[in-house]
Amino acid sequence: MRTIKAHVKELFNDVPSSEQKELMMQDIIQNLEEKVSDLMFDGKDEEDAINKTIVEFGDIEDIKKELGTNPKPFSLKNPKRFSLHLGFSLWGSGLITALFVFINLYYSPDVIWFVYPVFAVAWWPLAMFYRWLGKK
Repeated sequence: MRTIKAHVKELFNDVPSSEQKELMMQDIIQNLEEKVSDLMFDGKDEEDAINKTIVEFGDIEDIKKELGTNPKPFSLKNPKRFSLHLGFSLWGSGLITALFVFINLYYSPDVIWFVYPVFAVAWWPLAMFYRWLGKK
Protein backbone atom coordinates (compact mmCIF):
# COMPACT_ATOMS: atom_id res chain seq x y z
CA MET A 1 0.00 0.00 0.00
CA ARG A 2 3.04 2.26 -0.15
CA THR A 3 2.12 2.92 -3.77
CA ILE A 4 -1.21 4.41 -2.72
CA LYS A 5 0.42 6.62 -0.07
CA ALA A 6 3.10 7.78 -2.50
CA HIS A 7 0.49 8.55 -5.16
CA VAL A 8 -1.65 10.60 -2.78
CA LYS A 9 1.39 12.49 -1.47
CA GLU A 10 2.38 13.30 -5.04
CA LEU A 11 -1.12 14.59 -5.80
CA PHE A 12 -0.95 16.92 -2.80
CA ASN A 13 2.61 18.19 -3.42
CA ASP A 14 1.54 21.70 -4.39
CA VAL A 15 -0.95 22.07 -1.53
CA PRO A 16 0.44 24.03 1.43
CA SER A 17 0.79 22.05 4.66
CA SER A 18 -2.16 22.28 6.98
CA GLU A 19 -4.16 20.12 9.33
CA GLN A 20 -7.01 20.03 6.82
CA LYS A 21 -4.63 18.75 4.13
CA GLU A 22 -3.35 15.96 6.38
CA LEU A 23 -6.87 14.89 7.33
CA MET A 24 -7.94 14.90 3.68
CA MET A 25 -4.89 12.84 2.67
CA GLN A 26 -5.49 10.30 5.44
CA ASP A 27 -9.15 9.99 4.47
CA ILE A 28 -8.31 9.50 0.78
CA ILE A 29 -5.58 6.95 1.58
CA GLN A 30 -7.96 5.02 3.82
CA ASN A 31 -10.69 4.96 1.15
CA LEU A 32 -8.27 3.90 -1.58
CA GLU A 33 -6.80 1.13 0.60
CA GLU A 34 -10.33 -0.14 1.33
CA LYS A 35 -11.06 -0.20 -2.40
CA VAL A 36 -7.83 -2.11 -3.05
CA SER A 37 -8.80 -4.63 -0.35
CA ASP A 38 -12.24 -5.06 -1.89
CA LEU A 39 -10.77 -5.64 -5.34
CA MET A 40 -8.28 -8.14 -3.94
CA PHE A 41 -11.13 -9.92 -2.16
CA ASP A 42 -12.89 -10.18 -5.53
CA GLY A 43 -9.85 -11.98 -6.94
CA LYS A 44 -7.61 -9.29 -8.41
CA ASP A 45 -3.84 -9.27 -7.89
CA GLU A 46 -2.55 -6.60 -5.53
CA GLU A 47 -0.77 -4.69 -8.29
CA ASP A 48 -3.83 -4.77 -10.57
CA ALA A 49 -6.08 -3.68 -7.73
CA ILE A 50 -3.80 -0.75 -6.85
CA ASN A 51 -3.53 0.37 -10.49
CA LYS A 52 -7.29 0.13 -11.02
CA THR A 53 -7.94 2.08 -7.83
CA ILE A 54 -5.53 4.85 -8.79
CA VAL A 55 -6.98 5.13 -12.30
CA GLU A 56 -10.56 5.22 -11.05
CA PHE A 57 -9.71 7.79 -8.39
CA GLY A 58 -8.78 10.30 -11.07
CA ASP A 59 -8.00 13.96 -10.52
CA ILE A 60 -8.14 16.00 -7.30
CA GLU A 61 -8.43 19.52 -8.73
CA ASP A 62 -11.77 20.08 -7.00
CA ILE A 63 -10.28 18.99 -3.68
CA LYS A 64 -7.32 21.33 -4.20
CA LYS A 65 -9.70 24.22 -4.86
CA GLU A 66 -11.61 23.33 -1.72
CA LEU A 67 -8.36 23.40 0.27
CA GLY A 68 -7.68 26.87 -1.06
CA THR A 69 -4.77 26.31 -3.41
CA ASN A 70 -4.34 28.46 -6.44
CA PRO A 71 -3.82 26.80 -9.80
CA LYS A 72 -0.30 26.96 -11.17
CA PRO A 73 0.34 30.31 -12.83
CA PHE A 74 0.72 30.48 -16.57
CA SER A 75 4.37 29.78 -17.24
CA LEU A 76 6.30 31.69 -19.87
CA LYS A 77 9.20 29.25 -19.62
CA ASN A 78 7.66 26.49 -21.72
CA PRO A 79 9.56 26.44 -25.04
CA LYS A 80 7.02 24.08 -26.62
CA ARG A 81 4.36 26.74 -26.22
CA PHE A 82 6.38 29.19 -28.30
CA SER A 83 7.11 26.63 -31.01
CA LEU A 84 3.36 26.00 -31.20
CA HIS A 85 2.73 29.74 -31.53
CA LEU A 86 5.44 29.97 -34.19
CA GLY A 87 3.77 27.26 -36.25
CA PHE A 88 0.36 28.84 -35.77
CA SER A 89 1.66 32.26 -36.78
CA LEU A 90 3.33 30.83 -39.89
CA TRP A 91 0.15 29.09 -41.00
CA GLY A 92 -2.01 32.06 -40.09
CA SER A 93 0.12 34.60 -41.91
CA GLY A 94 0.35 32.27 -44.91
CA LEU A 95 -3.44 32.01 -45.10
CA ILE A 96 -3.88 35.77 -44.69
CA THR A 97 -1.28 36.37 -47.42
CA ALA A 98 -3.08 33.94 -49.72
CA LEU A 99 -6.33 35.78 -49.04
CA PHE A 100 -4.74 39.13 -49.95
CA VAL A 101 -3.24 37.67 -53.13
CA PHE A 102 -6.60 36.20 -54.14
CA ILE A 103 -8.47 39.45 -53.47
CA ASN A 104 -5.83 41.46 -55.32
CA LEU A 105 -5.77 39.21 -58.38
CA TYR A 106 -9.55 38.74 -58.48
CA TYR A 107 -10.69 42.35 -58.05
CA SER A 108 -7.79 44.41 -59.42
CA PRO A 109 -5.33 42.26 -61.38
CA ASP A 110 -3.76 45.28 -63.06
CA VAL A 111 -2.52 46.81 -59.76
CA ILE A 112 -0.32 44.80 -57.41
CA TRP A 113 -1.19 46.06 -53.92
CA PHE A 114 -1.17 42.83 -51.83
CA VAL A 115 2.53 43.33 -51.02
CA TYR A 116 1.81 46.19 -48.62
CA PRO A 117 -0.50 44.37 -46.19
CA VAL A 118 1.76 41.29 -46.43
CA PHE A 119 4.60 43.34 -44.91
CA ALA A 120 2.36 44.04 -41.91
CA VAL A 121 1.29 40.40 -41.61
CA ALA A 122 4.91 39.20 -41.86
CA TRP A 123 5.74 40.82 -38.50
CA TRP A 124 3.59 38.27 -36.67
CA PRO A 125 5.65 35.12 -37.45
CA LEU A 126 8.87 37.14 -37.38
CA ALA A 127 8.15 38.28 -33.82
CA MET A 128 7.23 34.73 -32.80
CA PHE A 129 10.42 33.39 -34.40
CA TYR A 130 12.65 35.74 -32.44
CA ARG A 131 10.72 35.00 -29.25
CA TRP A 132 11.20 31.25 -29.92
CA LEU A 133 14.93 31.79 -30.50
CA GLY A 134 15.19 33.70 -27.24
CA LYS A 135 13.53 30.86 -25.29
CA LYS A 136 15.54 28.13 -26.98
